Amino acid sequence: MTAQQIHELLKQGERLTLECKRCENKLPNSLWETYSSFANSYGGTILLGIEEHRSETEPSRRFTIQGVANPDKLIIDFWNLANNPNKVNVNLLTDDDVQIVPVDGVNIIAIHVPQAEYSAKPVYINDNLTKGTFRRNHEGDYLCRKDYVFAMVRDANAEGNDGMLVHGCSLADIDSETLRGYRQMFRTIYPEHWLVGLDDKEFLRQMGGLALDQETGKECLTMAGLMMFGKGLPIRECFSNIRMDYVDLTQLYGDMRYSDRLTYDLTWENNLFNFFMFTMPRLTRDLPRPFVLEGIQRKDDTPAHRMVREAFTNMIIHADYLLTGVLKVEKREDGFFFSNPGMLRLPLEDIYKGGTSLARNPHMQNMMRMIGFGENLGTGFPAIVSTWEQAYHIRPVLSEHPSIFATELLLPTRVATTTESTNVTENHTETIQKSREETTQTTTQTTTQTSTQTTTQTTTQKIIELMRQNREISIDEIAKKCGITRDGVNYQIKRMKQKNLIRRIGFDNGGYWEIIE
Repeated sequence: MTAQQIHELLKQGERLTLECKRCENKLPNSLWETYSSFANSYGGTILLGIEEHRSETEPSRRFTIQGVANPDKLIIDFWNLANNPNKVNVNLLTDDDVQIVPVDGVNIIAIHVPQAEYSAKPVYINDNLTKGTFRRNHEGDYLCRKDYVFAMVRDANAEGNDGMLVHGCSLADIDSETLRGYRQMFRTIYPEHWLVGLDDKEFLRQMGGLALDQETGKECLTMAGLMMFGKGLPIRECFSNIRMDYVDLTQLYGDMRYSDRLTYDLTWENNLFNFFMFTMPRLTRDLPRPFVLEGIQRKDDTPAHRMVREAFTNMIIHADYLLTGVLKVEKREDGFFFSNPGMLRLPLEDIYKGGTSLARNPHMQNMMRMIGFGENLGTGFPAIVSTWEQAYHIRPVLSEHPSIFATELLLPTRVATTTESTNVTENHTETIQKSREETTQTTTQTTTQTSTQTTTQTTTQKIIELMRQNREISIDEIAKKCGITRDGVNYQIKRMKQKNLIRRIGFDNGGYWEIIE
């Protein structure tokens, strides 16, 4: 890293992947919180010897380059602590990740912290898993909630989650109609397969839905077996933290909140197979179906239909069903939206590149693949991207939301206005730019050029008025009052800061908004 590169970083200010810390004669204690948060998030750079003045909005005055007085000693101290398991549970760095950089006549220490692989997370400090695990959000380091910490611990297991035994649930908790429907689809695709002749019990065992509890000697359903084929009541009792929800937000008028919905209403057995099979026809019925003959039969399946199914399948096999959240599927005027609890196990650049399959629920993945949905070669998402761009000339947007530990995918059929909740958050934008700079540039330019300026200006004015009325108003409150998503509010606030219309005084918690007249 050079002095010029550091100046360029400072022009952009602290953010998801940059942290500046004042450092004179000893390492700041907060250094290790940032180390943990960068490692558990997307990686980043720590600059020691630079003080940030958070109340300043002018980049030239926001940072003071003070330097460090004894860089060689501080680096020795750093390595001693980085290799001390009582301070940091894992050292991710090499010698090249720490360097002294002369800047404006003083010395700066630059530390590059890479993103930890899923098998190394969580990275925590002070020998305390639950109170020493941090993640990055915007420009701050935040202590992870315990359930998020344990989610990272689970994700470190290469075998996934869905083989977990659900004690107390047996074959009696399987919905016979659901399993019969699945087996009929399986038989149609593989009429000669040896699994066809098995009874339901052995079929489930071979598919990973039923297993023997080695401690008690009793047979138990696995998470995969119960969630895919179970009756609604035992699913709701064992996994009360999770919910499945399909909403059609198209063709609304008057006070309509939705035109169609599938949720827990006791009219269907709410397992994953039913959720998928009941939702897919509703989700894709309005997609164009060109008249194409295959032999003497009409071929109704199109690449767009297949990619929507692939996206739906990915949501099921990558969701973390031990977190609290919703498997949400929305049909919107501007496209299709999928959301599931759980962060991505692989970096975004690896997912867009393809070639690696790392499902959180490999048994569910196999169950879906055996009836023609999804694949396990790691090419599913690149196929979605390329096929969707060919069909609609707009790139799908995959994003993570650390604040709620969730992953979202938008398949846009057209460029949306601000009020249609498709704006990318500041966090997501930085992550995308970091992981796939070239491919994102085209999408960003297209979206920016075609956005509706009038809608944006109206939303900006409304946000400013809300801030005047309540200087401590939260992002969620703004989103609710403006009728847009939290992502949309973050996007607007970022633009407003860039235009010097507003500034944030203090931290996210306990701070307030200031309107720049």
